Amino acid sequence: MYRTIWFKKNIRYYLLAGGISRLGDNLSGMAFLFLAYNLTKSSLYTTIMAIAETAPYLLFGLIGGVIADWLPKKKLLIYLDLVRVPIVLSIVGLYYFDALTYVYLLVVSFLIQSIGCFFNPAHRSVLPSITEKIERTSANSLNDTLTRGVTVLTPVLTVWLLHSFGAVHLFTIDALTYGLSAILIARIQWKETTIPIIKKSIKTILRAILEFMSWAKNHSTIKKLFIFTFITVFFNTWVWEVGLLLALSDMTSNSEELYSILQGVFGGVVILTNLILPYFIKTMTLRFYLLGASVWGLGIAYYGALYGIQHFFIGVAIVGIGLPIASLARVYLLQTLVPEEKMARAFSTNAVLLYFSNTISLGIYGLLVSYISIQTLMLGSGLIILFVSIGALVFHTVNTSKLRGSLPINLFK
Repeated sequence: MYRTIWFKKNIRYYLLAGGISRLGDNLSGMAFLFLAYNLTKSSLYTTIMAIAETAPYLLFGLIGGVIADWLPKKKLLIYLDLVRVPIVLSIVGLYYFDALTYVYLLVVSFLIQSIGCFFNPAHRSVLPSITEKIERTSANSLNDTLTRGVTVLTPVLTVWLLHSFGAVHLFTIDALTYGLSAILIARIQWKETTIPIIKKSIKTILRAILEFMSWAKNHSTIKKLFIFTFITVFFNTWVWEVGLLLALSDMTSNSEELYSILQGVFGGVVILTNLILPYFIKTMTLRFYLLGASVWGLGIAYYGALYGIQHFFIGVAIVGIGLPIASLARVYLLQTLVPEEKMARAFSTNAVLLYFSNTISLGIYGLLVSYISIQTLMLGSGLIILFVSIGALVFHTVNTSKLRGSLPINLFK
């Protein structure tokens, strides 16, 4: 199955372009933080740099989806890749002339991530155009596997590059990945839908955003998908990104090492789940998303309830099974149910929801942890995800059964 998909040139070039580009993004993301700290020796300024990497998605994410729907995607992707090359390399040049400043680094970080707001939804919306419907689960699985594999590889590659060449050359590698991505995308062949000529202005951009919002609001499955995604991510972000590390810090002096190992275990289980899942499931539905979210919540509730290092590993493994099921189902539903001319806006809306949910989760939980124990927050968050998902799954199943029972029997023949 995977062999057949991999040997289709369009899909192979698409997956390689995405994986290589993600590797560069991960390397430069860490490089911005490393250089910011080296230049300022300030945790505050380093934190501001981290915010500069996420804020553009909240500001321009929806706009990026509109532009990606309006413009020819192949040209847009190539141009955005190529324009990032000199921008990133300018950091390397200024560094060697001792002219690199924190402010310039901050501006470049913000600019690169802003470009990503336009690149990412366009890139994600290409896959349905180069695959058959029956191939999408497998193609999405390979794409997510490459992404997770790159995430696992990045720390190892970063350590080697830091010791061999220095932090600044993480940007050199990043520039090379953008160039390679542009070459690979140029080799993908697909017929793009003719895009009507639209007078582009702030007003028409806003109208296009509102048009998609109205469409999504009236599309039952997409609306539910966005709502459940927001809820699940909100109750997951802090307990996963911060809560685990804080809990380990209370239990052992090797918290950072154990946290890294937990992330490795999680990545391995996710990759394995991604590879196995398409053998059993060819098409995904909202039911699969809710089932994945239920397992996801069960994992968090498990390590929150038993609250021990060995149980953290088991809970993380359970999350590693549920999260990719939900993630693959979400992507598949967007690719299948959203019309091509709206697809980039669907993915940009999904990204904005994720970043917004992440941001408020970190803020609210950051306040709550002063009054509520980490274990209680973990257990409560896991149970909420679990109960909401199971409740929605039961409700969805009952409603679907009633709908089928009310329709003429020959409709299902």
